[in-house]
Amino acid sequence: MNKITFMGAGSTVFVRNVLGDCMCSDALKDWEFALYDIDPVRLQESYEIISAMNETKGGHGKVTAHLGVENRKEALRGARFVVNAIQVGLYDPCTIIDFEVPKKYGLRQTIGDTLGIGGIMRALRTIPVMDDFAKDMQEVCPDALFLNYTNPMAMLSGYMQRYTGIKTVGLCHSVQVCSEGLLKELGMEDQLEGRREVIAGINHMGWLLELYNKDGVDLYPEIRRRAREKNLAALADGAEKHPDMVRLDYIHRFGYYCTESSEHNAEYNMFYIKSKYPELIERYNIPLDEYPRRCVNQIEGWAKERDELRAAHKLDHQRSREYASYIMESIVTNTPYQIGGNVLNTGNLIENLPADACVEVPCLIDGMGVHPCRVGRLPVQCAAMNMTNINVQLLTIEAAVTRKKEHIYQAAMLDPHTGSELDLDTIVKMVDDLIETHGDWLPKYH
Repeated sequence: MNKITFMGAGSTVFVRNVLGDCMCSDALKDWEFALYDIDPVRLQESYEIISAMNETKGGHGKVTAHLGVENRKEALRGARFVVNAIQVGLYDPCTIIDFEVPKKYGLRQTIGDTLGIGGIMRALRTIPVMDDFAKDMQEVCPDALFLNYTNPMAMLSGYMQRYTGIKTVGLCHSVQVCSEGLLKELGMEDQLEGRREVIAGINHMGWLLELYNKDGVDLYPEIRRRAREKNLAALADGAEKHPDMVRLDYIHRFGYYCTESSEHNAEYNMFYIKSKYPELIERYNIPLDEYPRRCVNQIEGWAKERDELRAAHKLDHQRSREYASYIMESIVTNTPYQIGGNVLNTGNLIENLPADACVEVPCLIDGMGVHPCRVGRLPVQCAAMNMTNINVQLLTIEAAVTRKKEHIYQAAMLDPHTGSELDLDTIVKMVDDLIETHGDWLPKYH
């Protein structure tokens, strides 16, 4: 029996979507779905829910549960695909630490899972765990494709691609909804059908480089006009703000829209969250401490949803837009499919970004796997924005590989938001404080 292993199966809502999608595919529905987690309660909840869904879908597949590090190899053994959705350190304590310690030094964040000091620390505690996964995979499923959904996407996928020998592609939700969301936001829904687009850059800052309607008309001139008009209207005295102020401002300042939300992008640069200009928070409608707020709401909401799912017994599922099942189906059936994937910038996929960078580009999937497409050069200002993030990503990976504390300091110093807010000595003190507070969640650095 073919096998899909899900690492971090305690993420019940997400595992339900991905494996539910697989159960909707004729090519995958009779596979083994192996669930792995280190939390017995969450693993059992997921096992019950995925088993119920499998039965509702006809009981074609087989669901197995594997608890703890001692059973990890068995979970992975013989897998053809491995989906990764772990969160090392969870919201409590580690996300709380990521937000509360920097606050003591005057550094505020919105999401903290991709870049900034929060993204750096999240990568440093996650990479050692993923490296252990890779070692086990080399032993028990060396040819499996590793589908990474865990953030910080570029740092984790980049590490796997450069240092483990495991075939890895990073997957995000934001590429497939980018242009659709923008057109709806600007009242251009009539241009959705048959549109053609090119998106490339890095994860959470992939640029919508080209967008044409079904007749080949370039939609960007009208997008730029409407985006500017919408933001100017929202900036008028007493006007109501909208939730996408930052990304529409990107269109005005840099010429292009990008993939991930405004609350994420508010902290990927030195422009919007500035203690010397507190009025910018209101001006650009920036939700500080947004991720901890979401975590608390999700934890509360999950208990209710879990009870409802358990009570339902019969659990149906409609296939979602997540890439994972379509990638697996494409490889198994040798049917071409296109995604936006996070891959190493080998062979100058994006000419004006470094070869070691993990870039997000169009990729063709077929029976032979993932084939990244060459994009060429990004507009110079877009490449420059990406580089401010890539610098941090590469130094964080360097820190994880060498275990040298100096590279953590350097990653934080070169982080655009951190470096624009704090002086160098304060950055070093903050990093030391974060390392100490994380304790055993991090390996030892020297």
